[in-house]
Amino acid sequence: MLSDQIAYVAVASNDPAATCAVYEEHFGLPRNELPSAQGSIPVFSLGQSALAVVPLGHPLIDGEAKPGVHHIALGVDDLDAAAKRAGVAATPAAGLAGRRTLALERAATVGVRIRLTERLELKRHAGGALERIDHLGIASTDVAEDERVFSGRFGFPVESRQTDMEVSMAVESFTSDKYGVVYHTRAPEPVGGLRVTFISAGDCEFEFLANFDPGQGAQIEHGRSGSTRQDQGAITRFVQSRGRGLHHVAVKTRDINATLERMAQAGLPMIDVKGRPGSRRALIGFPHPKALGGILMHLVQRDA
Repeated sequence: MLSDQIAYVAVASNDPAATCAVYEEHFGLPRNELPSAQGSIPVFSLGQSALAVVPLGHPLIDGEAKPGVHHIALGVDDLDAAAKRAGVAATPAAGLAGRRTLALERAATVGVRIRLTERLELKRHAGGALERIDHLGIASTDVAEDERVFSGRFGFPVESRQTDMEVSMAVESFTSDKYGVVYHTRAPEPVGGLRVTFISAGDCEFEFLANFDPGQGAQIEHGRSGSTRQDQGAITRFVQSRGRGLHHVAVKTRDINATLERMAQAGLPMIDVKGRPGSRRALIGFPHPKALGGILMHLVQRDA
């Protein structure tokens, strides 16, 4: 296996102060200030990993001008040996706290920005509203190819595979003054769908999502609680505009309703104020990206 730990996830924020306030005040995450090539970067420990909040245009995120999840840094003990194990081209990249860092060629990692870094020494996360990063959502077009790369080449184990499908069912009624009412149900028609593969990395998963039927388009309704059709549309639109790559980060909470309610009462813009059914028998809920500097993040509550 290429690494047993995600050292940190770099998120590009258009309002770092707002993002940090949510992580620190509402999630109770310990804050670390780590030096970079252009000033210190706040890094919040979470489980065995961390979230690095980076302002737009910073060298750590290659000058990225759009908010979102930028890259995953895998912690390793021997950087050169890990790069050789990856078996793809790797080039030096900006890192944190003076650690050597290599960026893997994006074309060889199905669009996911992956970096290898010497391990960081961070203040540990314990207690609070969150347990760990649950998963990192990755917009894809072919989950079988994702599995070949991340499981076959890099050695990360597959946690589970699933197909999400939303269907429409029409019912016809035939009403007669002599024969009464007869109901006829038509065959279900798919209106939205995703193929999903979860691959474990450290104490969280990569969640690869691919549109089940690209002909369904990219229709989404902003600011409303999602559905399978909404999710399918969001993934399709992301791939069309940005290509395959990191889409969102999900964090595991002990009490999703309490956490969402606390955020709503603080006046943060929200999509969900209560948990709703999600995959893997979980409850999920979304703050609005505006609450987090443009970063799409959702909360997950589940037993596993």
